[in-house]
Amino acid sequence: MLVAMVCSLSAFAQSADQIVGTYKAEQDGKVSKIKIFKYKDGYRGQVFWVKETKNADGSIKTDVKNPDKAKQKTPVDQIVIIDKVVFNGTDTWKDGRIYDPTSGKTYKVEVKMKDAKTLEVKGKLGPFSKKVYWPKLS
Repeated sequence: MLVAMVCSLSAFAQSADQIVGTYKAEQDGKVSKIKIFKYKDGYRGQVFWVKETKNADGSIKTDVKNPDKAKQKTPVDQIVIIDKVVFNGTDTWKDGRIYDPTSGKTYKVEVKMKDAKTLEVKGKLGPFSKKVYWPKLS
C-alpha cells in the first residue's frame, strides 16, 4: 500500500524541466515571446521575439529603462526577464527575480505550471503580488 501511495504522489509531482519551453507574454498591449531554459543551477527566461524591434527612426529598440547602465544597450528581443528561479521539488520554481522592461523594475518571482499549457508567473513586492498567465507555445 505504501508503494502505491508513493507512486501516485510522484505521478502528480512536476518535473523541474517542465517549465522549459517558449511562452507568449503580453503586458500593456505589448506582446513578446519568452524562452525559458536551464541556466546554471536554476532556470532563466529570456525574450527572443517582440513585434517591433525598431524605433521610428530605424534604430534598434533597447532596454532603455534598465537601471543598470550596461544593460541599457541590450536589444529588446534579448532581455532576460526571469532569472535564477529554482525548482522546489513539488510544483513551484522560486527564489528568483522577474524584470519588467516597461518600468525598469525587478521583483521577486514565483512560477508554477497552472496546467500543461499555461505558466502562472507571480511577481512579488513585499506583501503585494500580481499574477500573469503565459500560454505555452512549445
